[in-house]
Formats: sequence, structure tokens, C-alpha cells
Amino acid sequence: MIDNSKTWQELVAHQQTIPSLTELFTADKQRAKHYTITITTPKLLVDFSKNQIDQPTLTLLLQLAEEAKLAHFIEAMFTGTKINNTENRAVLHTALRNRDNTEVIVDGKNVMPEINATLHKIQNFCGKFHQQQWLGFSNKPITDIVNIGIGGSDLGPQLVVKALSYYKLPTLTCHFISNIDPTDLQETLSKLNPETTLFIVSSKSFTTEETLANALAARDWLLQQAKNNKATAKHFIAVSANPQKAEAFGINKENVFAFWDFVGGRYSLWSAIGLPIALSIGFDNFIKLLSGAQAMDLHFRHTPFTKNVPVLLGLIGIWYRNFFHTSTHAIIPYLQSLQLLPNYLQQLDMESNGKQVTREGKKVRYKTGPIIWGGHGTNGQHAFHQLLHQGTDLIPIDFIVAKKSLTPVGTQQDSLYANCLAQAEALLVGRKTTEIYRFMPGNRPSTLILIEQLCPESLGALIALYEHKVFVQGIIWGLNSFDQWGVELGKELAKNLLAELQQSTSTHHDSSTSQFINYYKD
Repeated sequence: MIDNSKTWQELVAHQQTIPSLTELFTADKQRAKHYTITITTPKLLVDFSKNQIDQPTLTLLLQLAEEAKLAHFIEAMFTGTKINNTENRAVLHTALRNRDNTEVIVDGKNVMPEINATLHKIQNFCGKFHQQQWLGFSNKPITDIVNIGIGGSDLGPQLVVKALSYYKLPTLTCHFISNIDPTDLQETLSKLNPETTLFIVSSKSFTTEETLANALAARDWLLQQAKNNKATAKHFIAVSANPQKAEAFGINKENVFAFWDFVGGRYSLWSAIGLPIALSIGFDNFIKLLSGAQAMDLHFRHTPFTKNVPVLLGLIGIWYRNFFHTSTHAIIPYLQSLQLLPNYLQQLDMESNGKQVTREGKKVRYKTGPIIWGGHGTNGQHAFHQLLHQGTDLIPIDFIVAKKSLTPVGTQQDSLYANCLAQAEALLVGRKTTEIYRFMPGNRPSTLILIEQLCPESLGALIALYEHKVFVQGIIWGLNSFDQWGVELGKELAKNLLAELQQSTSTHHDSSTSQFINYYKD
């Protein structure tokens, strides 16, 4: 395991000697310049200087990456090697945005023609909608899209649709239903007209409990007004790897979009799971989203690690998690449009690296994935920033801000930008005072990520940046970041418990669970 390496032990010792942030800035007047990397296309500036690192730190962390064979695994991922070893699958979300159309071979077959065919199908489908050629059962054009999915089938598309609402086409409105709580469904349907609503059911297996329950309820809602079962075909489409089940539901075969095993749910917004995105912002902008992500892919794959943003972001995360023993990591975008980004990254990171067993099946001896959380500025300043500044936990932070607003009003963008910089600076320098209640220790790390302006390309690059950061950390920790066996047991138990709640059967449970079963049935 990686903690057996000499480098790991050297990092343990090095952490004890690292100067404070203010000392690091004092010692190097050009520190910001030395620890900032700019990616030109799309424009992205990442400032690592407010992290408790120096050149010896980076040298040791890069050596750790070499010992973990990070370069080998990066190339293995991009070229279709089955690095998801517990499921014997390739990991090819990067192929979905391979705009150069270079060959990607899996099991002797180039997967790009199939990916391109699905993209072409999405393009044609969007064309029909945007030209109002797709009509509902009463021959009215569709005005509302409802995406029914959960996990990656919901979080990714919803993040992007809301983040890029500035680019929204005027003829369609997108809604998202994920929770099995009927309130989620009813609140959405109450605002809609069955005659002009289309449902996209996104489920790889077409058996996901929450998704199928909501899809069945939505179909009942539709048919109550349509009075004809054939209406289902005009108001439902599917993204699934199980077209037979989708057809049995009433969806026409030609309206089932392909889904592949080499794409995990939390990496799937680039696939047909992103259909709501393409419908909302237009197919051309969807392609720009893919192009932005590919630009980050090329940076990650080909840039030396000393200037490689995802690599450095991942390694610095390792530095804090394993050598400063931090437990959480905060994501704070100073963009209202990115308010869902912390939730999205929470799944991406915690489902990927929230594991305690290596790829070889050995239990780790060190901490792995941190708790990911956050909120958007400036709201967070009036909520949780108190703890960031004066709390007892050291919490590394990523601040994300745009230079230009898409919707400028007076000087509000100036204020937003100033507040973001002020929070990072306050965490760095703190406040030294004899008034103990106002004392702020400072020396609290943050990374500042600046985009020129939020657009499809910059958002694609930003999301891909975090995908690769998570991958880097998984490789260092020796994990398979692409399975999620930890979610299985809860699903199995819930199925059994549901049967008990609805029937008179009973099985043995702990006394607490039994108590609440009896309370519910009483």
C-alpha cells in the first residue's frame, strides 16, 4: 500500500516543518505567480498559493503520484483498459466528449461509431422539438420536459440545465423529479399540462425503484386525461440499456436512447443522460459543453504533472486528508448559477472514493475520501463561514468565481467578486487582536478557481477538472473509483422492509428498526 512508501513517511515528517501561510507569502514575494496555473482554452485560472505547500511539498507529492503509477492509469483510462476491475469494465466517460473522434478500442471494437450515432440521434431529436414537430396526444407542441431519474441521472443534467439557464431556449422548460417522496412528483405535476409535457425516464436497468415508481405515477397522471394508452408513446422517452423493459412500459423502440456499461451514472451527463441539457440549451451548446470537457481531458492527459491542474488539485487534497488529517472539503462557488455544484461534486467524490478496500481487495490503513459539502456565496457567509474562520476544524476550501457576469446589474458583480477574494484573504491572514472573541487564527487554506465567464465550454472544463481530481486521488489511495457496492445493502434491506410494511410478514430486525416498523403499521 502507498503508506508503506518512503515518500509517504517523508511527507509525514515534512508536514511537521511546513511554515504558516503568511510565512510562505513573506518568504516568496512572487508566490501567487509561482503557484498559479492558467489554462487558455477555455480560460481557467487556478491559484494554489493559499495552500500550505512549498516546492518540497510538491516534489514529494509528485513522487507519490509516480509511485502510485498515476501516469499509467491515466493512459489506461483513456485507452479503454478495464480499470473498473470489480465490474470488469472500461471507464470511458472521456470517450463521450472525444470530439477529435480518435479511435477508442474496447474488446477489439472501436466504441466511437456507436457514441457518434447516439449523438446524431440526440441532434435529430432536438431538431424535432425545437421546430415544434413533436406533438402530444392532442396535437399540441411540447412545452415542458420532465426528467425522471436519480443519482447521476438527475444531479448531472439538473446541475447543467440550471447552471446554463442563461442559454435556455424559450420554447421549453425543464423539470426534474428524483425523490420517491410523492411530494417531489406532485409539486412538479401540479404546474404542468399533460397535453404539452414530455417525460424522459433515465435508468440504465429501467428497474431503479425510485425512477420506476415516479415514471408509473407520471404515466397514470397522463392517461387520466389522455384516455388512451397509446398516448404514452407521444409523452415518454427513455435513456436505458434495457430497451425491452422500456418498450413494455409503452415507449417506442426508436425513442430509447443507448446507455453503455463503460459509463458510470455519476459520469453520465455527457451521454444521452444529458438529453435534457441538449433540449434546454440547444444541441450546439451541448456540443460546446462536451468540447470544454475534452479540452480539460487533453490537459489532464498530456500536461506534465508539475503544471497539471487536476493532478495538483488531487495531490493537494491528499496532502490535507492524510497528513493534516482533515475530514471535510468545502466547495463554495460565488456564482448563483452553480448553486447545485456542491451537491453534484458530493456524489462524484464520495461515491467514487468513499471506500476502505483497495483494488486488490485489501483494507486500507489510511483515510480515503473526505466529506464534500458547501454552498454558494454570498449566502454561505451568513450561514457556515463562521465555522470556517473561527471553528476548531481545518477545512480546505475551493472558491469558484467568474470574472464576468452573464446578467450584470449595476456594480453587483464587483461586490460578488470582492466578497470571494475577501473570504480567501481573511482565511489566510486571520485577525490578531486582544479581543479574544474577535480573534481569527488565519492560516486556513483555500484554492481559488477563476473562470472568465460561465458558458458551456467553461462549465464542461470545470466539471471534467473535478472528475479527474477524484480519479487522481483514487489512484493514489489504490481504490477503484468507479464502482459503488456500498449502496447495495440499503437497497436490499429496503425491499424486504417494504414487503413487511405492506403485508403481515415479519423478519428479525434490531429492536430499533422493529419499533419503527410497528409504529408505522399501527
